[in-house]
Amino acid sequence: MLPPLILHPFSDSSGPGRLVESSRASLMLQGLLPSGELTTNELERRLLDGRYCELRMLFYVGRDLLRWIDQCVDHAATQEGLAERALKFQSFAVFLIENTPPKVAAKLKAWGVADYKAIFMRAIGLNSVFAEAPERYQLSDEFIRHYYRYADHLYFCRQQATIFPSIDAEEFDFDLFASGEYTRMLEQEWEDRQ
Repeated sequence: MLPPLILHPFSDSSGPGRLVESSRASLMLQGLLPSGELTTNELERRLLDGRYCELRMLFYVGRDLLRWIDQCVDHAATQEGLAERALKFQSFAVFLIENTPPKVAAKLKAWGVADYKAIFMRAIGLNSVFAEAPERYQLSDEFIRHYYRYADHLYFCRQQATIFPSIDAEEFDFDLFASGEYTRMLEQEWEDRQ
């Protein structure tokens, strides 16, 4: 059994509103919705604000994923029968994204995360470049507009940086928790011990 993957909340209070505005602005820029009195510049700003919000959210998801993957690598290195396989970061990244245990995939889908593979890849990709969440002024509009393409390529670059052994879906199991859910579970265990 691997350590649990704990995902922390990553949205500020204005995040959902910005994401909706960004989606609407994108549709308006494509001519699929009427733009009303909004100028092209205003629509572009809304689009970029939402994309930047997405980028920040993915960055923080990536922090949780990197923490979990590092824990898995450490765990495997200390286990008899696994240490000699020399499982690497990339091994566990592929395991999480491509060979996701069914119960973890089901929980993500129950949370409404339909395309978790793309989200996890992009989150890891962004964390491969940024040590801290970048400020808006540090990024070009071009990067923000197409950040998801850059993040996809960054993930693949990291994966191709070394040769690594693969992990089959049935080799390991782990639990997935939202941080609040995990905290409540620990509190309940603590109360049960009292």
